[in-house]
Amino acid sequence: MKEKLTDMQYFVTQQNGTEPPFQNEFDKHFVEGIYVDVVSGKPLFHSKDKYDAGCGWPSFTRPIEDQEVLEKFDDSHGMRRVEVRSKTADSHLGHVFPDGPQEETGLRYCINSAALRFIPKEKLKEEGYEEYLKLF
Repeated sequence: MKEKLTDMQYFVTQQNGTEPPFQNEFDKHFVEGIYVDVVSGKPLFHSKDKYDAGCGWPSFTRPIEDQEVLEKFDDSHGMRRVEVRSKTADSHLGHVFPDGPQEETGLRYCINSAALRFIPKEKLKEEGYEEYLKLF
């Protein structure tokens, strides 16, 4: 796995790390497409559900596929929160908080960019994600 991932991707996904806020690839990224697990390639989030929470990490109101995103209680670092992991690869993705947009789900999936790979809408078919074109 270390050969496949960058140091930051490995730290985040395999060692439950957190990348620095405001210094990551997708915090201010607002292009149509889907975000997939950098390890498994499984779809995780849709660009229509992404918003700027001002927290320094990409934020989403919901996962694209509920069954691929697992939530686990996390009491590390002296905090009580809910960790978000990918089901297939067991990648650490980030955390979910109940302070998201109330007109949506009320949730904020705060996700590390290093755990994601972005597939632009125009490349969905080419990359094997054609079934997600119907969401646009």
